[in-house]
Amino acid sequence: MKNIDILAIGDIVVDAFIKMNDAEVKCDDHNKNCKLCVRYGDKVPYESVEICYAVGNSANAAVSASRLGLSSALYAYVGDDKDGKECLTSLQNDKVETKYVHIDPANKTNYHYVLWYDVDRTILVKHEHYKYDFKVEEAPRWIYLSSLGDNTFDFQMQIVDFVESHPETKLAFQPGTFQIKMGAKELERIYKNSEIFFCNVEESQKILNETSRDLPTLMKGISALGPKTVVITDGFEGAYAFESSTGDMWFMSVYPHTPIDRTGAGDAYASTVVSILAQGKTLGEALTWAPINAMSVTQHVGAQKGLLSPEKIEEYLAKAPEDYKIKKI
Repeated sequence: MKNIDILAIGDIVVDAFIKMNDAEVKCDDHNKNCKLCVRYGDKVPYESVEICYAVGNSANAAVSASRLGLSSALYAYVGDDKDGKECLTSLQNDKVETKYVHIDPANKTNYHYVLWYDVDRTILVKHEHYKYDFKVEEAPRWIYLSSLGDNTFDFQMQIVDFVESHPETKLAFQPGTFQIKMGAKELERIYKNSEIFFCNVEESQKILNETSRDLPTLMKGISALGPKTVVITDGFEGAYAFESSTGDMWFMSVYPHTPIDRTGAGDAYASTVVSILAQGKTLGEALTWAPINAMSVTQHVGAQKGLLSPEKIEEYLAKAPEDYKIKKI
């Protein structure tokens, strides 16, 4: 592996998007704890199915970085099956280095079912239990660590061992569902070694066991776990960033749009920030570019179709509303 800017590490999956119309969303009296509901014991029609290969938080990040002009690679596992081959081909078509995508003949490739209703999705997930082992030939400039299964604690400790012994490599951490469930105490070393950390508001509340939605409180709480920079997204309300070294807090609005499918918007946001930082630009510039890539992703089905080139992002910046600017809070 030569001159890799970003090595993304995390499970790769195939997403089957099932477009549903005959369903409803039911929430509690506070418009929380919402559930997607269909008729039990009945035949429920669906509109369409679309298969997306080589997705998942880290795969999405690797593709995003590649399209933004960086050299990227993915460290992941697939089965020795048709889905695994399709994933490899998809990554290679996006110029993502696949040297560290390991083929495991004893397991299948991860396959998820995405129940797509209105503009949001509910994902049925199953992570295969691969024999994870971390070995690389050369230190990348950045490691982007994200969603992994529940049997990967030792693997993640191998990664943080590497980061601690290679100070030239910066760590970006965007925890997935199982990593959040593991708890901040269990993954304490990862938080402490993170150059930058990403999650949404609800995830930050789970990590901190916090009921408040106050963004300064949440950002400072995550920062206290160790990350140098914390970025918390809040859907259409925008995103917030906190730099622990200076105590500066920033707010960035969304780029105006109407979403079709929100899948992958968070991945696009986080990976764009890391990619722009890896190019030597400022956090402010990164936070200005990221909402545009996230917006574009929501205009397509799946997490990767809408990922943009630098030239396309520049075009959107040129026609952005006058108030589309990062603000210090």
